[in-house]
Amino acid sequence: MASSGLTQVGERFRERFTELLPEIQERWPQVAHEALTNTRGSFDEVVAVIAAQTGRTSAVVQEQLLEFMDALKEVDREKRRLIVGALLMGTALVLLTGALLVAHAALVIVLVEGAALDWLTAFLVVGAIDLVLAGLLLRIGGQLLKGPYLPETAAGISRTTRTLLGR
Repeated sequence: MASSGLTQVGERFRERFTELLPEIQERWPQVAHEALTNTRGSFDEVVAVIAAQTGRTSAVVQEQLLEFMDALKEVDREKRRLIVGALLMGTALVLLTGALLVAHAALVIVLVEGAALDWLTAFLVVGAIDLVLAGLLLRIGGQLLKGPYLPETAAGISRTTRTLLGR
């Protein structure tokens, strides 16, 4: 059972090795970049290289590498949460727009004919209803996107924003 768990860790480590490499080099700057890349992402080999070049025990190195992997999983979860929140907000706004276009016509006609309002007053009433509904949906979506954010996520959002704005 433990061997199977280590095999899965090794596979996940190899898949994420390029993402982990900068963190590994920041944590252990004395370890040669070439020595790390020569491991081709083998968890056991990376542990051995770091332990040999830093004088730390393999168990300590292994634990720290596992912590790096856990941090990457947390970043992934946070990205998914933000994407889902943004998609829900976007979907809500599209649905709200479509529904309001249909409802506008019916409501304006009801207000003009049934409540004896003039056309301008009927449109103003419908506009006020739109503002209340849009505010409610934006509030719910905003709660889903509410922080706090991991530093990596905040940096990613900043980079994306700068890219989109051309800065």
